[in-house]
Amino acid sequence: MSTRDAADPEAAGVCAEVAAAGWRWVLAQVRWDDGPWIPESVPHAGAPPDERDGTHSGVGGLALALAELALARAWTPQEAELADAVATRVRAGLGATDDCSAFDGLVSAVGTLVALDAPGAEDAVARLAALAGPDGWGQSVLGPPYPDGTRISDATLGTAGVLLGAVWARRHRVRGADDLARHAADVLLAEAEPADVGRLWRFVPLRFLDHVAPEERREMPNWSHGVAGIAGALAVAGAELERPDLVVAARSGAEHLLSWADTGGGGLVVPRVVPPRPDGPVEVSYGWCHGPTGTALLFEALELAGVEEVAGLAPGAWRRRCLRSVAASGVPQRREPGAWDNDGRCCGTAGVGDAALDSWQRHGDEADLALARACGDALVERAVLDGPHAWWRFVEHRAAEPLLPPGVGWMQGAAGIAAYLARLARVLREGREAPAVARLDSWWVLPPPVRH
Repeated sequence: MSTRDAADPEAAGVCAEVAAAGWRWVLAQVRWDDGPWIPESVPHAGAPPDERDGTHSGVGGLALALAELALARAWTPQEAELADAVATRVRAGLGATDDCSAFDGLVSAVGTLVALDAPGAEDAVARLAALAGPDGWGQSVLGPPYPDGTRISDATLGTAGVLLGAVWARRHRVRGADDLARHAADVLLAEAEPADVGRLWRFVPLRFLDHVAPEERREMPNWSHGVAGIAGALAVAGAELERPDLVVAARSGAEHLLSWADTGGGGLVVPRVVPPRPDGPVEVSYGWCHGPTGTALLFEALELAGVEEVAGLAPGAWRRRCLRSVAASGVPQRREPGAWDNDGRCCGTAGVGDAALDSWQRHGDEADLALARACGDALVERAVLDGPHAWWRFVEHRAAEPLLPPGVGWMQGAAGIAAYLARLARVLREGREAPAVARLDSWWVLPPPVRH
């Protein structure tokens, strides 16, 4: 396949235009109070949100969008000022935060500062090391019935996220990152539970569940909060740290994940909650957080680590099945209320499109490019245009209202969606060899593998 096979200047122009309008709207929402901040959604009145500096919905996520824009053009003076101010704000908060998460805490800060090529990642790593206990890191997300000191193991709020952040810092030669990565990996190894198939890692380790009724002990097994993300982090760390024990553990976790999977029709879908709640939301999701879009990252990580087979198939075959299931679901069509009404990166269209582009640029399967383009077309069509600006409104399963106000940030807002459309525009101009932004939660899927 030629590197120019994706070339479509007309479609690229449309995507770039809507991306620019979305980004202009994001910049118009930036406010200043002890440094920059953005509201989670608009309209917003009052003080900055608590999680103002994080990657999920805060200014930390704007750093990832700025990194995307920098691949196409130089920053404007306004953007350069914003980048400096974000880095300054994030650095200033490192010594005072106890949040170790990848969405809003110290791991998020590592990703933000690296994306901006700004100093300070060493201080974030040092703070993570100072906060480490023998069995992991504290958290403030879970209260009763969970006891004080409850740990979380997952890739966004817990130990696996610390491991991914430490590996990312290590790849950027940040002092202390190697020791941090090794400690996080050892904590995860200690939290593994034997299972009928493979090994299980829970969102919350079993030793903290005494006061949670057995029938209420449910897992979210996909990337963001479950064994998929934990095993993926172990596989990446095993490859980077040259530790076969971590790779063996990761493969075992993948085997357990597959014991929950529906592999019919040549696909791969793992329920979003196991066991399902009788009165809960839909049993299957297809996005990055709770669906095969994110779970595919596990199998790319196992390939990176040199694993040849999991449950009878190569990791690459399982990865292909994940994306096949996403495409077969009808994403990004909105066929019925709730079927696919989210356009963000976390749970929606932009996240699927970005993963499809990753896969196409690395592996060259035309089905992935078709999915990426379908996602781009849907985002262009669903953009709310208002003069020079664009934003998006959609549904989120935890919200009571049927339509959310327009979000601003990276994971569920215009910044992340605009960044995806900007990337798609570059790919449609330049083909498979178009450069892509490496990030701490997905760098191993990019072509060629990023090695130092």
